[in-house]
Amino acid sequence: MSAPYGPPLLVSNPSAGNDRGAVLRAASAELHRLGLDHDVAETTGAGDATRIAREAVAAGRRFVVAVGGDGTIHEVVNGLVDPETGQPHAEDTVLGILPGGSGGDLARTFGFDRRPERAVRHLLGDTTNAFDVGRVRLTGRDGQPRTVLFANIAEAGYGGTVTALAARLPRRFGQSRYAVATIAAVARFRLVETTIALDSSERTEAISNVIVANGQFFGGGMNVAPRALPWDGRFNVQAWTGTPMDVIRAGSALRKGTHTSRSDVREWNSATVRVDGPPLIVEADGEVLGTTPAVFDLLPGVLRIKL
Repeated sequence: MSAPYGPPLLVSNPSAGNDRGAVLRAASAELHRLGLDHDVAETTGAGDATRIAREAVAAGRRFVVAVGGDGTIHEVVNGLVDPETGQPHAEDTVLGILPGGSGGDLARTFGFDRRPERAVRHLLGDTTNAFDVGRVRLTGRDGQPRTVLFANIAEAGYGGTVTALAARLPRRFGQSRYAVATIAAVARFRLVETTIALDSSERTEAISNVIVANGQFFGGGMNVAPRALPWDGRFNVQAWTGTPMDVIRAGSALRKGTHTSRSDVREWNSATVRVDGPPLIVEADGEVLGTTPAVFDLLPGVLRIKL
């Protein structure tokens, strides 16, 4: 049996989270049981998923499934769509997601079951939905201009600093890397006078963090952007004017999605965002990308996501 969009290619990072390929094995076994033709490609290093996805669509594949966390989805999306032109490498490309890894936050926005034996069932049938993809132009870590796509959420400021610190900690620490980095980053970050320009307004004030959200969740289930919809052509944008300690104290509200009523949180919807001022570390989908100044825009409905 073949899927309506052709046999899916499952692109998996066997090092995502702590499952060491368990999600891929369970998903593939269930697909075999269901009789669905599919292929598997495992990554061996950073950037592999991007290359695999790009080569797959160039060879005629139209259904590519990211198996893993948000980092794997991030790489696959950058392989399916050209960051500079904003156009998919092939028309009618369908993105599938099988959650794995330690985060899996974009999957939460779509309500995908995290159990691979059940999650694979959304690969069946022909139901898809338009999927917006975020794009950011910024200064790369090498000091050169860089353009990168992101599927879920980007941050500039304290959140970027936390992600950069966590990336330096041993991966065996798992999700606890972020808990350690969240505290360690407090001593390294101060409020920064920053200009945030949106579609129809601009403001400059001291902030600790800017969030540019396509999806709703980050940080392993925090409902940071409850009003974000990754198919409405707009980002949910937040500026935090409190200190990093205020951000930490808001942890419970962040998990519930009630933090947007706080007096130190500004919130807007906008298709474009420019963040300028002293350099802030930018991360997206859990990957450190570079520093501000940064310009974010949306590529509305550039992909279809399999539901």
